[in-house]
Amino acid sequence: MANTKSAEKRARQNAKARLRNKIVKTRVKTLVKETRLAAGHDTPEKTRDALKKATRALDKAKSRGAIHRKTAARKISRLARLVAKTQTQSPSPA
Repeated sequence: MANTKSAEKRARQNAKARLRNKIVKTRVKTLVKETRLAAGHDTPEKTRDALKKATRALDKAKSRGAIHRKTAARKISRLARLVAKTQTQSPSPA
């Protein structure tokens, strides 16, 4: 337990920040998961749209400080590679 007023305030601030970060991280995880699933099953348009949403969410999480910038870059890179790979493998509907 905090002993001083400033330590009590920091504890309150940390609790609020932890909740905010948890919300942001959960949203990012959901969008990344949707992108991975879309890469395997959906049309190329839906897959690209899912990638765009996930990339945007990762960039926002990075700028808010919820995740490290290199973690965001790594996740975006891996998702983009996955989507590009599935786009070239999938036969064109002709």
